[in-house]
Formats: sequence, structure tokens, C-alpha cells
Amino acid sequence: MVAMMNLRHIIYWIFLLTIGIGTLPIFGIVALIVAVVEGFPIFYLQKRVGKNGIPFMMYKFRTMTVGADWQQKKYARMNEADGPVFKIRSDPRFTRTGRFLSHTGLDELPQLVNVVRGEMALFGPRPLPVAEAGKLTKQQQERHRIKPGIMSPWVLDGYHSRPFDEWMKSDIAYANEKSAWGDLVLFGKAMVFVGKLFMREIYRGI
Repeated sequence: MVAMMNLRHIIYWIFLLTIGIGTLPIFGIVALIVAVVEGFPIFYLQKRVGKNGIPFMMYKFRTMTVGADWQQKKYARMNEADGPVFKIRSDPRFTRTGRFLSHTGLDELPQLVNVVRGEMALFGPRPLPVAEAGKLTKQQQERHRIKPGIMSPWVLDGYHSRPFDEWMKSDIAYANEKSAWGDLVLFGKAMVFVGKLFMREIYRGI
């Protein structure tokens, strides 16, 4: 049993290293574009809730204007998400490159650093901001039993258009059933999903 767990751990880190090396050129290109087109800061840091409810600083490429957090109340009436979360698909706070980065998931690449630091996993429930996570019920907080992830089953199911309670139930079910095989299947679905996002955004820009 111990040997099997060690083998899975080794395979996971080889997989992570492969993804890290493969995405490094993309990471550099995106960072350069954000710096040249939008200016500094390149990264957006926000405190999110991780495993066992412990907060950590999550990294993303900056997709919104500086000070966007302070403007959230201004656009509260435009919130498209159910429950305590705040989401606007065509957020007016997006920078010129921000919408494309956000809608294709490229803004999430810096979270590989969070994975290496042990704060996140490649697969798991998406981490919520501290203020939003603080509004979860005790049952919904069961999603915090495992590390949050860059890729989540709920994202692939279109959480923007479904009730918040279903989102939380999906995360809890994933936490209860998490397996290496399930994550591998999720990775395959995520690659198809990201490909569709790119095609949609490119088509939209033509």
C-alpha cells in the first residue's frame, strides 16, 4: 500500500514537471504581453481558502484594472452568479487582454506555483476568496477537506449557469470520490474544454 502511494506520488510529480516545462513558453509569452500591453503588475494575488480552511495567497495573471477589487460593489447589480460568489462574464473591469486570458483559462497558469508550494493540486475544487468562503454552510465547507485545484469538474460543467448549491455538492462529491484515474479522465476533458474555449474566443475576435 505504501509503495503504491509512493509510486502515485512520483507519477504525479513527473506529470506536474511535464506540464510545467510544456507551459513555460506560454507562461513567458503571456507575462510579456501583459507587461507590454497592460503594464505592471503582471500578476494578481488574492487570499483564497485552501485545505482544512487554511488561507493562502493564490496567483493569477492580472486580467482586470488595478484596484478592481474595490470596484466590486459598484458592479454588484451585474453579478451573474448564484450564492455568495461574484462573477460577471463580460466584466467591465477587464483589461484589453484580460477577457481573453480569463475566458481561455490562461490567467490560471501561475497557480502551478501554488501547486509546487503544496497549497493547491492540479485537480480539485476551485478555491474561493476568503470573504466568499466565509459564507459557506458547515456542510458546504466539506469541500475544504482536500486541496483546491486548478482544474475542477464543476468548471467543465458550466458553473456560471447553474445554482451555487449544485456547485458545492459537486465539489463535495469530488472530494469524496477523488482518485488518480478520475483525475486523469478529468485532465482529458479539461484539454478538450480548453481547446473549445480557445476556438470560441478566436472566432469571436475575427
